[in-house]
Amino acid sequence: MGRAFEYRRAAKEARWDKMSKIFPKLAKAITVAVKEGGPELETNSKLRTAIQNAKSQNMPKDNIENAIKRALGNDAADYTEVTYEGKGPHGVLVFVECATDNTTRTVANVKSYFNKAGGGIVPNGSLEFMFSRKAVFEFEKPEGLELEELELELIDAGLEEIETNQEMVYLYADYTNFGSLSKALEDQNIELKKSSLQRIPTSPVEFTDEQMEEIEKMLDKIEDDDDVQAVYTNIA
Repeated sequence: MGRAFEYRRAAKEARWDKMSKIFPKLAKAITVAVKEGGPELETNSKLRTAIQNAKSQNMPKDNIENAIKRALGNDAADYTEVTYEGKGPHGVLVFVECATDNTTRTVANVKSYFNKAGGGIVPNGSLEFMFSRKAVFEFEKPEGLELEELELELIDAGLEEIETNQEMVYLYADYTNFGSLSKALEDQNIELKKSSLQRIPTSPVEFTDEQMEEIEKMLDKIEDDDDVQAVYTNIA
């Protein structure tokens, strides 16, 4: 019984630790969206997406409202969205997306994570052709939904591919069709769990368990940085 309790406590602490890192990142995405397009959900699709993603991670309503209020305040930080590209241990390719109020600090930190792992950042644009930028939408399959029919309805909005995993449905489109596909899903009354722009590797690479240990150590350090919003790799 004692061991089971310890296990549950460790699992709970790990979950809280993850939340303590992810909530500030979600709040920053909301703040950036409000600064860019205002607080009205009807006219700000970036804000709708940021709030939807925050809710999918069970972020409390108060946190969401506070992030919006912060963005509207006079002393709100001005965040710049920047990306960095790099190569890590065993040649792993890494794309890092950040939102920062101090690019000097951010680039120094990101460089240090790559350098300490024996890698380094490369000029922006070097890895562009190694990743496809996709709009990705996730939702639970509603009862009675025919995916073939849905596919036909969404092709004109830019849908490229549908995947299913148990009860979850994943839709993929070119990133330029994020807005049109999002609107088409709203018109179909599909309640999304999450939507995002992702960078998907064009030639994924398999790494051994030993190599993955080294790679994950570096990725953990990058992901733990407060300025980092998302990390993409060419790991298969």
